[in-house]
Amino acid sequence: MNTTLETTADPLPDELALLGERLTAFNDADVGASERMALAVFVRDEDGAVVAGISGYTAWGWLYVQWLWVDERLRGQHMAGKMLDAAEQEAMARGCQSAWIDTFNPNAARVYQRQGYQTFGTLADFPIGRSRIFLRKKLSPA
Repeated sequence: MNTTLETTADPLPDELALLGERLTAFNDADVGASERMALAVFVRDEDGAVVAGISGYTAWGWLYVQWLWVDERLRGQHMAGKMLDAAEQEAMARGCQSAWIDTFNPNAARVYQRQGYQTFGTLADFPIGRSRIFLRKKLSPA
């Protein structure tokens, strides 16, 4: 088989989908089906506009929070904690036992720690001058 190596900043969506499908098939065969399912929590204002939210997914018994954003006007009102609580409740309903999140914002890390998340690793200088902080939490029914 002759091959070529291509580097691109503009990958085709169907080629990215192919990578995801092939890796999913490999992982499913290796460790079992992930049962991956999207999970989102939104906070909306009186006009229905999103003013805070979480985006992530559940898989292999874990909740992964990929994005968590709170509009500046709502910060300091425990909105992140409320959204995390809602995401964790849904994750437990889906059979998840644990959650993880990462950030390079020290203030966000403190918010997550107040919610019971514990640091399990850091990656220095990601981005330069900061550390990416990885946190996890054992979920337990109320």
